[in-house]
Amino acid sequence: MFPPRLTERDPDASIRETDTDAAVARFSAVQKGYVQDPFVRYFVPRPHLQHPRPPLINVGTYLRGTAIDELVDEWLVQSQSVGLQCQIVSMGAGSDTRFWRLATGKHKDTLARYIEIDFPEVTGKKAMAMRKSRDLNEVIGIGATDVRMSNGGIGVQTKYQLLPADLRQPPSTTFTKLLATPLWEGDSPLLSPSLPTLLLFECVLAYMEPTASDAILRWFVDYSSSGGSPLGAIVYEMFGLEDAFGKVMVNNLKSRNVSLPGAAPYPTVDSLPLRFLNTGFTAARALTLREIWKSYISPEELERISTLEMLDEVEELDLVLEHYAVTWGLLLPNPDAAAQSQWGGWGLKRKNPCT
Repeated sequence: MFPPRLTERDPDASIRETDTDAAVARFSAVQKGYVQDPFVRYFVPRPHLQHPRPPLINVGTYLRGTAIDELVDEWLVQSQSVGLQCQIVSMGAGSDTRFWRLATGKHKDTLARYIEIDFPEVTGKKAMAMRKSRDLNEVIGIGATDVRMSNGGIGVQTKYQLLPADLRQPPSTTFTKLLATPLWEGDSPLLSPSLPTLLLFECVLAYMEPTASDAILRWFVDYSSSGGSPLGAIVYEMFGLEDAFGKVMVNNLKSRNVSLPGAAPYPTVDSLPLRFLNTGFTAARALTLREIWKSYISPEELERISTLEMLDEVEELDLVLEHYAVTWGLLLPNPDAAAQSQWGGWGLKRKNPCT
């Protein structure tokens, strides 16, 4: 009798599993009252069996989500102020619920298109969750029977699109085909080069080779420039992995077969904006989660957070928050005085003047 044949593990499976970690962490933050998100439970495996995560993880999840939410909301407000709708492209979106939160929020009419791109295995799982949920489909404006699953995505022509792709492939082929080429003669491309466009990368680029991530940014810079529209991008990622704490983070990820080749070129918070400035953006800024915690959350909100859980590991929290950052970049193809006045102020605003 022959021994069972050993199957080789999918090398990308470990990266995809980090999405489940993020979904469970957000669900925990919802359970504890840090954030409101009625949709995340649809993307969490067995939510009734999930236990809350430690306060340190809840605080980090809160800061990540709050900072990115503020930047996204401000982009929508800015687009509305100049009389335009805008587009959002979320790369490596995983189980993120931002579309549903925006589509039920006060700026929903400003959103022209929301596109999510991820591995086919991830988009297929998300499409299945959508197919099972009446609540998710009602927000999109379709019934469960209208969700057409195809190649790990959904085939419905609404403002929401879920597309399967490997972001590491050359964008000149993947993005040109998915976003810039009309499906039918006479149609418009899925992504318009003439509307303000915002890119989201939450724990994505650190897992990619720098050449691949740079190619993505340059493709969007060229595409937006061809239509003369503003381009914004938000990156949430870990950095500073050369110190003792960073090496522990790296080793923990290595034990799960996860590596971070995209983090090496950006060892400090001051180096993070170079990701944008070196690929054609006109301005960029980065803040650590610790800076956001200390100076960019209002005193009233900090007081509310302090009542949710007892936080004993303050020093450990500071160490963790010093190794994660939110970076945002802006491209103004026509950087005249009017454009600078309209878009130049986009970014996080200090809310705690005492720090």
